[in-house]
Amino acid sequence: QRYCQDVYRGQLASVHSAARNQELQKLAQTYTIISPWIGAVTSRKCESYWEDSSPWNYANWAPTHPLCIVPTCTTLSVRDGLWRSRFCFQLRPFICQY
Repeated sequence: QRYCQDVYRGQLASVHSAARNQELQKLAQTYTIISPWIGAVTSRKCESYWEDSSPWNYANWAPTHPLCIVPTCTTLSVRDGLWRSRFCFQLRPFICQY
C-alpha cells in the first residue's frame, strides 16, 4: 500500500462488483502469473475492509478464506478470480488505482 501511495500516488485497488473483479483479473493475467495484491485487509476478528476506506459492499473469497488467524492482506487470483488471504510481508505484484 505504501509503495502504491508513494510511487504512484494511488491506493491498492478496491473491488465493488463482479464486473470490476473480472476486469482486474484480466488485467493481472496480462502482466503476471503471480496473484497480485488488492486493497482488502482482514483483521484477526475476521473483519474485512478496504485500504482506501471505501464501503465493503462486495467480496469474492475462495473457499476457506479469509483466514482469521492474524491480520492478512488479499490477493486476486489470476487463475480463478477468487480472493485469498496472504501474509502481508510477501513480495508480490499489485494493482494500484488512482
